[in-house]
Amino acid sequence: MAQQAVRELVLPDPEIRTNPDETYAQLVRVPTWMWLDRVMWKPVSETAKVPGVSVTATAIPRSATWRMGDGTTVMCKGAGTAYSVKYAAESESPDCGHTYARSSAGQPEEAFTISVTVTWDVEWHGGGEQGTVPGLQTQAQMSLRVAEAQALVVS
Repeated sequence: MAQQAVRELVLPDPEIRTNPDETYAQLVRVPTWMWLDRVMWKPVSETAKVPGVSVTATAIPRSATWRMGDGTTVMCKGAGTAYSVKYAAESESPDCGHTYARSSAGQPEEAFTISVTVTWDVEWHGGGEQGTVPGLQTQAQMSLRVAEAQALVVS
């Protein structure tokens, strides 16, 4: 029954958010903020029933692993903090960010492919028993263009 309840869980796909927004180029040496839509970062439950017995499985998001396309991996404990204007433009994310050291020039479509993998732990109980199923995962990816700005000082 526990396996059936786990199989019936419908985990939401992560929705990647960045600042600057993915429609704009990120800049080398300027912090990029990453976060996931908070709507998906919550427990998901499903109950399997047969006459006289029911088992409930609850999946809890535990971490997000970001592959930034430049060979860097960033581990975040939660969904990340959404950027807002209350933060200085040059500030780093307090919990989930990355600063590119090179541009995406020369990459396919001149962009890095970034991906995020959300790891969910499942706790189940019912029929007088309980247990855990670690490590269910959901994933998403997107392209992110990273540009390099150069300044010219003239006197």
